[in-house]
Amino acid sequence: MNAVFGGALIGLAASLLLLANGKISGISGIVAGAISAQRGEFWWRIFFLGGLISGGLILQIFEPEVFKVTTRALPWDYIIAGLLVGFGTLMGNGCTSGHGVCGISRLSPRSLMATFTFIVFGVISAKLFDWLREVP
Repeated sequence: MNAVFGGALIGLAASLLLLANGKISGISGIVAGAISAQRGEFWWRIFFLGGLISGGLILQIFEPEVFKVTTRALPWDYIIAGLLVGFGTLMGNGCTSGHGVCGISRLSPRSLMATFTFIVFGVISAKLFDWLREVP
């Protein structure tokens, strides 16, 4: 039930940003725009990112068990995964939130292909990491 509620909130937030600002809620694009400090684009991006961080902090206070790590991943696994996600975001010209949430809802062929690619390579990466952990 929490996943349904969370998904509905993500969809609502993406819809409100598109209706209010005409902007797609792709997190990588929002972060990039905040870093480059484009005139007239900075503050809404900072408030949006602040809302994401605040939401996580509030959830940590009221539902700390949600953040319990249950994987066998090693610290370097997270570093490599983060670098791969960053590289994929650059190659795909956007992230899973921009393509997966907003692009698919707009029936964008590019976003459909990008999301398919994210999922396929995510599964391959997860299986590869599991396999590498089992190799002596």
